[in-house]
Amino acid sequence: MNRRGALAFWLFVGPFAAGLLLFTYVPIGWSAYLSFFDAHNTVTPTEFVGLDNYTDMLTDRAFLDSIGTFSAFAALIVPTTVVLSLLLALLVNQVRVARAFVRSVFFLPFACSYVVASLVWKMSLFSGVDTGVVNTVFGWFGGEPQAWVGTVDPPLYWVVLVTVRLWLQLGFYMVLFLAALQRIPDHLYEAAWTDGASPGWQTFRHVTLPGLRGALVAVLVLNLINAYQAFDEFYNILGDARGYPPFARPPLVYLYYTSLGSGGQDLGRGSAGALVLALVIALVTLLSGRVLRRSSS
Repeated sequence: MNRRGALAFWLFVGPFAAGLLLFTYVPIGWSAYLSFFDAHNTVTPTEFVGLDNYTDMLTDRAFLDSIGTFSAFAALIVPTTVVLSLLLALLVNQVRVARAFVRSVFFLPFACSYVVASLVWKMSLFSGVDTGVVNTVFGWFGGEPQAWVGTVDPPLYWVVLVTVRLWLQLGFYMVLFLAALQRIPDHLYEAAWTDGASPGWQTFRHVTLPGLRGALVAVLVLNLINAYQAFDEFYNILGDARGYPPFARPPLVYLYYTSLGSGGQDLGRGSAGALVLALVIALVTLLSGRVLRRSSS
């Protein structure tokens, strides 16, 4: 690369690289540093405590329960999102008229703010006991109104949390699957039909599914990361003026209360918990990606 080309490269890449370094890698490095110190109400601690913060977090029942809660959330949301977004992509891929419009209709919710969508779900669709769109529709069919957000046994609040997440993200993953579907060569389908494969399940299993292997891994990994990082819908749907209930507290909400709670800022323990959570996400995604690759090979 000549000098002029190098200058053009850094003019384009430099601002993004500087932003990535300043707003991503420096905070991660500083968080790792804080996790080894007693950092109460300060970001420049002096008392080194070694692994005590990690020990405290790994023996903290509330933190472990929050990771368990989010593992259940991931178990609900990830397979549901993968299946439904793939079905949507298969249906939209068959549309021959106004395909761009149909694709945009499903993709538009992804552009909506998670906070706004959460408040709509809480205050309009699932609000109160005798109010809300869902309870009204239930009443038309003779169903009993439910306190969706406040019912713990059975845990109906999961219906609210899962449906808002599905509405927000299905369109994005549908577009990923659509792009992968359109890259599968037509001659593979023709060869399968020539060999006697039916246009339905057999073609999907032997042609479409192998062609979607890369997209399936990408969607699974992105879903798992996003599931463990969920914050807005949990905080805005379940939280109120009295605080946040512990029965469905996600790790990020727990870390928020630990690091910035009213009881004092414990940035050391919060940073240790954040790094533990990052390690859990990395292990789960790597494991899932490897299992999916092996099962589809």
